[in-house]
Amino acid sequence: MKLTLGIFLILSLHLPLCAQDSLVQMPFDSLKATCFANGLFESDELFKVCLSGNTRELLRDRYDDARYHPIILTYKLPSGEQDSLRIRAKTRGRFRRLRENCRIPPLLLQLDSLQCQNDKLFFGQKKIKLVSPCVNDKYVVREYLLYRIFNLVTENSFRARLIKLCFRDTIKNKVSDLQYAILLEHQSNMANRVVASMYKKQHVTPKKILRAEYLKMTVFQYLIANTDWSIQFLQNMKLISADNKPGLVAVPYDFDLAGLVYAPYAKPAEELKLSSVRERRYRGYCIEDMQVFQATFDLFNRLKPEIYALYENNIYIEESYIKQTLKYMDEFYKTINNPKKAANAFQYPCNPRGTGNVVIKGLKK
Repeated sequence: MKLTLGIFLILSLHLPLCAQDSLVQMPFDSLKATCFANGLFESDELFKVCLSGNTRELLRDRYDDARYHPIILTYKLPSGEQDSLRIRAKTRGRFRRLRENCRIPPLLLQLDSLQCQNDKLFFGQKKIKLVSPCVNDKYVVREYLLYRIFNLVTENSFRARLIKLCFRDTIKNKVSDLQYAILLEHQSNMANRVVASMYKKQHVTPKKILRAEYLKMTVFQYLIANTDWSIQFLQNMKLISADNKPGLVAVPYDFDLAGLVYAPYAKPAEELKLSSVRERRYRGYCIEDMQVFQATFDLFNRLKPEIYALYENNIYIEESYIKQTLKYMDEFYKTINNPKKAANAFQYPCNPRGTGNVVIKGLKK
């Protein structure tokens, strides 16, 4: 008891003041998640963000050792509330960071000067990934919707917020046009939110992942026709270890090569022998007993109205894309609800002559 109280007091000294106020009423198990960020990702309301400074220098710094650049982040909510924050930003990523691939590289925003205050939109945020338009911002919206689908499937997922983004070059006094972009929850915030810890070792066998969560993730990847991932090499994947139960959970991200996004630069790995990214391929490990999938299929059937609702009458995507996408998802539901089609699709990794066991280390695009 003395040891627990000592840890409690040490933790309280390092928590922001807003967290200390309610500390005595909080269970000890909740301390880890006391001040994780909520506000930014609690709404899907579109708002405007502008990054001001020497943005030309920032966006040109696409090297492996890219440095942080001082930037002013200004946001304005539909309610009229607005604020400006002094932050730092640098380019990140691999494929999308290269100038020959994307005109605007993705960024990592460092908000280390902010205090933990409940009245701030960016309360509790220290780092945030920004997904910017690569070739056309319509593909950003499409990718954003895939994060929203996976949020419905499991809380073990990255939260995302769609914004309208501009860059203000204060050296040349130029402002770019507003375009869609995504603010993506940082991995540490995601782990804290679900009361887990990051697990960074590579070469983890997929069978080390909690099966129920693994099946949710792999069936989701099949739904969106994404093959650009692997557990073993942490390709577009983060692993977390739940604090309250044994086993690992795989949390995917970066869905720009998915068939549901259908970006013009998206191509499947040659080793997979797929005709296009629109061709679905289940990439989980071999499970011969199809009954194992049934609980996951039932989950996706229950979620079908909510998943379709993300697209129906969505004002941020074209009507033609909505029709095309709903038809494409209809094919998925026909597959999981037809025993023969489901077996053909989800037992593919059991075929020794197929490409179901190819491990992706990072696609050459």
